[in-house]
Amino acid sequence: MSHVTPPLRRLYGTTLPFGIACGISIGLTAVYLNKVGYTKAQIGDLAVFFGAGLVLFALPVGAIIRRFSAERVLAASLLGYACCLVAFPFAPSFASVAAVRFVDGLFTIGIWVSSETVLLAQAKKEHKAYLTSLYAIWLASGYVAGPLMATGMAYFVPATVSFSVAALFALAAGIYVSLRMPPAPPVEGASAEDENSQEKASELSAATILWRIKTSCFASFSYGYFQAAVVIFLPLYLIESKGVPENNTIVLTGLFCLGMMVFSNIAGRIADRVGHLRSVRVLSVIGLACVLGFVYVDNYWLMLAIVFGTGGSFASMSPVALALTGVIVEPRDYSRANAIYNMFYAAGILTGPLVASRIFQRFGGITMLYHHVAMWAAFVLFTVVFMYDDPAARRKRDAKDQVDPDPTGLPGGAAG
Repeated sequence: MSHVTPPLRRLYGTTLPFGIACGISIGLTAVYLNKVGYTKAQIGDLAVFFGAGLVLFALPVGAIIRRFSAERVLAASLLGYACCLVAFPFAPSFASVAAVRFVDGLFTIGIWVSSETVLLAQAKKEHKAYLTSLYAIWLASGYVAGPLMATGMAYFVPATVSFSVAALFALAAGIYVSLRMPPAPPVEGASAEDENSQEKASELSAATILWRIKTSCFASFSYGYFQAAVVIFLPLYLIESKGVPENNTIVLTGLFCLGMMVFSNIAGRIADRVGHLRSVRVLSVIGLACVLGFVYVDNYWLMLAIVFGTGGSFASMSPVALALTGVIVEPRDYSRANAIYNMFYAAGILTGPLVASRIFQRFGGITMLYHHVAMWAAFVLFTVVFMYDDPAARRKRDAKDQVDPDPTGLPGGAAG
């Protein structure tokens, strides 16, 4: 574990309480809004305000990190997020709740981008996927623990107190970052390989960075789109089409996270050895098959196993895709690359439920699942077309060309 540097240990220690705060908030938000009289349509509209905050602030936060450092932005974002959690249950009107949710999205994307910038800057390239998978495990642990705590607190304290408890976790994380995580330089060996020295000295445009990390961005969008939609509509599909009792769908989110927690570290270790984009492609194919399983499988226990497998594939793919970003771009571009990467993730979160809900309502749950399958199939094809975006694939190609520079394999070349 020598490759887990002290800054990474501190980042992981910060990620868990942030995940718990998010988990409590996620577990309570919809229930609380429903309880105080908001309609389901209004609850959906408020989720759009949160998503809009994510998308609109994703790119600016990259520039802010370059000016003030990822660690300072992380501390400020955690403190701001804590304030949003405290303010949320006291917002008296739809407009005020929408404003809080929008600002919540701003601070949340600030936490995501700054945390991942620290992560990629400190992770050596030969261990990037392994270390990003550890980050994902700590975050998912909080997502699992938070709703469990929210469920327990619901029996003893009002929602206002529960949101305040969540805010305390975020506040503690923010104070910890302020005191224990000063801005740190990237470790030796963290950088990607520049193709020429002239480019190393130049400033890459956002368009150039986007083109380089396009496979990671497509993966990020696809995962955000699928994750946001499936949390809402998979339980409804199983209830309506498979006859699963409503209470039996509560475990789905936990099983999805458990699959990620079990397999993401394994996937990360493999990706560091065989190539990140190749691993992303394989995990996406497995996840695609799992989604198809919901159409053809009727046994409840097999469906639970499929949910576990879906989390083990798609959710494990996400940290590997993040690691791919880290091996493609240079440390000086991590903040902007992470901002672009997270903007696509946020765009997926924003559009997934909107599109899936309309497909579900008009064509039914099976068509809704097939449209997810089609999206993942398009992504897999995309990774094949652009397989050489991964430096590992380029190195293998170059090594093969050196061994056999003549593709015909004939003595004297093609003319021979």
